[in-house]
Amino acid sequence: MRAVIQNTFGGPEVLKVTEVERPRPLSGEVLIRVHASAVNPVDAAVRSGAFPLLGEPPFGVGWDISGVVEEAGPGARFAVGDEVYGMPFFPRAATGYAEYVAAPSRQVARKPTTLDHVHAAALPLAALTAWQGLVDAAHVKEGDRVLIHRAAGGVGHLAVQIAKAHGAHVIALASAARHEFVTGLGADEVIDYRTTDFTQAVQDADVVFDSTAQGARSLRALRPGGVLVSILEHGDTDLAATVAAAGRRFAGTSVEPDYASLEAIAALVDAGRIRPHVEQTFPLAEAGKAHELIESGRVQGKVVLTV
Repeated sequence: MRAVIQNTFGGPEVLKVTEVERPRPLSGEVLIRVHASAVNPVDAAVRSGAFPLLGEPPFGVGWDISGVVEEAGPGARFAVGDEVYGMPFFPRAATGYAEYVAAPSRQVARKPTTLDHVHAAALPLAALTAWQGLVDAAHVKEGDRVLIHRAAGGVGHLAVQIAKAHGAHVIALASAARHEFVTGLGADEVIDYRTTDFTQAVQDADVVFDSTAQGARSLRALRPGGVLVSILEHGDTDLAATVAAAGRRFAGTSVEPDYASLEAIAALVDAGRIRPHVEQTFPLAEAGKAHELIESGRVQGKVVLTV
């Protein structure tokens, strides 16, 4: 089968389509024929060596997949022909930019019926990051005031919709050029972070969803007792102590596979409450170009590889 493999750290040019052996599903696993695989900023950071998550190359990056079950191992939750999506193995290697991926069946879920594979692949890592931070950690509920950084980005645009689906009043941070997009997602207020100091504009948030490593600043936007959700500084014990000393709660989150949350997300998608935005697609052979776009920092929503 074809898979995108890198033999060294470096720029997008190190990503090469390579012929490798097709994996075989073990007990409780499924072999998925991949139709689409999303590209995330973490993929580029791992590829470059800036975030050496997978050790030394060779390896294949990529985790978000959507496809069809080709084989099912004994005891697997799915049957041949089932359409599934997920983020298997993260933070271990899944080699998601490939024609086939073998994965534990409890790390994937049935694909939303209202989405094609390209849009389904755009969901898992970003939507699970938002869900595990907002729903599982912060327990967002109706009436909460939720401030979301990078609201037009891959994680942020889904965080806006997940918070709205739970009845929150969403305050979104985005550049002026993205305001119409973010408002269309359901944001109640949009602040241009380039011209406005969000800590002056917002000081009574119940939850701040911080995907920018600005935890110390974000703390100033929280009311007493509020929750700071941080996805980049989740292991920062000094920040956690500072938040606690200020009378707020720190919720550092690191995304992990979770089929139950994927099922809940799919239900909201099929109910019309969440819609992933895909800015551009690339064929598998152009994974490097997809990484160039991701690293530009100008992506609205997600970038997806078609397999």
